[in-house]
Amino acid sequence: MNKLSNRYFANMLATDLDGTLVGDDDACEYLLSWMSRELRHFGLVYITGRHLASAHELITEKSLTWPDLLVSDVGTQIHIGPDLELDEIWQQKMNADWQPTRIKQVAETIHGLRPQELPIDCRVSFFADGSVPAQQLKNRLIEQGLNFTYIFSSDRDVDILPAGGGKGEALKYIAANYAVEGAAILAAGDSGNDSSMLTAGFPGVIVGNAQPELRQLPASHMIYRADRSYAAGILEGWQHFYGQ
Repeated sequence: MNKLSNRYFANMLATDLDGTLVGDDDACEYLLSWMSRELRHFGLVYITGRHLASAHELITEKSLTWPDLLVSDVGTQIHIGPDLELDEIWQQKMNADWQPTRIKQVAETIHGLRPQELPIDCRVSFFADGSVPAQQLKNRLIEQGLNFTYIFSSDRDVDILPAGGGKGEALKYIAANYAVEGAAILAAGDSGNDSSMLTAGFPGVIVGNAQPELRQLPASHMIYRADRSYAAGILEGWQHFYGQ
């Protein structure tokens, strides 16, 4: 049984790391201090494209508050508490019908894709020479009858995830299993791989320094576009939805 299975949060921040929470050290320190001090039953969730070791390194380097839940690899793994225990139910869902070897074999036939070196294969990721080879990969995987989630961001990053994976689905799972009903939840992001959690049905904030691809999301009363950047933009978003 997961160690947080009986712990439920009434307030929750689910934030990307690079370019969102991380980028302005003073604003980051103020935000996390303010939230832990002012919000009762507060849950902190980092949802990042980094793999676990890389995320751990960044948290240590920046002396970030350790999260209650760390979601790594673009939403394909959920780690619980300081011991980084894997959420077993989510892991089983991600492992079902996941065929990374076949995905890599298909990618080898496409010019303009360079594999990203990752320590585990819970996702398969590439650097692409623009959108054309990325779309070719998506089309060929569909032709092969493979089940997957496709994410293309920053005009170069291609992530192929298990079907049902991604930051948005991970956030929905966390909200259903770790937050009280009606909890105040805010998702925060700055790039295209954050779009699924910003459109997952929870209040979301696009920080002021966001990449153009994220700014193209349709207008919604559930998405706030902050004027301020990085962690200052997150605080601006929280106060927009939930007040001081």
